[in-house]
Amino acid sequence: MNNDIFPCLWYDGDGKESAEFYCNVFNGAITADTPVVLNIDLFGQKLMLLNGGPQFEKNASVSFMVMCETEDEVQKYWEQLEQGGIVLMPLDSYPWSKKYGWVRDKFGVTWQLYLGEKENEQKIIPTLMFLHQNNGKAMEAMELYTRVFPNSKIGKVLKYGDGVGDESHEVPENVQHAHFEIDGYSMFCMDNSYDHKFDFNEGISMVVMTNDQEQTDHLWNSLTSDGGRESMCGWLKDKFGFSWQIVPKKLIQLMNDPDPEKAQQVVQAMMKMQKIIIKDLEEAYHS
Repeated sequence: MNNDIFPCLWYDGDGKESAEFYCNVFNGAITADTPVVLNIDLFGQKLMLLNGGPQFEKNASVSFMVMCETEDEVQKYWEQLEQGGIVLMPLDSYPWSKKYGWVRDKFGVTWQLYLGEKENEQKIIPTLMFLHQNNGKAMEAMELYTRVFPNSKIGKVLKYGDGVGDESHEVPENVQHAHFEIDGYSMFCMDNSYDHKFDFNEGISMVVMTNDQEQTDHLWNSLTSDGGRESMCGWLKDKFGFSWQIVPKKLIQLMNDPDPEKAQQVVQAMMKMQKIIIKDLEEAYHS
């Protein structure tokens, strides 16, 4: 499993409370704890929680599928995540799972609890919902992502026309559920034609830690081309409006320098960048 790729959840000051909640629910651990950034480890997977302010709210266009092995496990997570949250699909038996439920927790993060076979050892799988102008583009997105990232593949693809569950209002060729991997990291996706009042935003993004400038350039240029959009500080939106953070490992190393003045010079240089340029960070560090 690739821990250089991981989700980032945006918070308005309640990241620490949320981190403690998830570590309690899933028996995880907080591995980094600063006022702005917290990292947590759940089942050996990294999640980043960012206290960024009130600008963005998390929504169900990106949810997290938890692959459970027993009914008791589903029940245990459900009872905790449901408290103060909103049930989107009741915990029940469905054609695709003997025990399944979809819930938005009290922090605005959406979870799908699923009893069934795991695709691999990855327990928590980000799930992208392609809505509105993106409805019908899940397959195109998987093809883009698996082309851009190394060690990638498209796995099982279930179309609405394949007859699992009553989805008669959906386009038969659209993706009901599909699995893909980017550089060994598992993700799911689906198309949805319902007019939900939400879509992809910066509330949930994917972070990719890069080894060098060449890898940074490749991912940045590939994901911003053909209708994508550059943002600041390593953030971008791809052509579907999904947010990525392309972050050189060198940036983290320099920002964590024991000399606070040098670390601050690096941060100030980074704040002026769109794509992160390692050479410029190093110049700022040595200036």
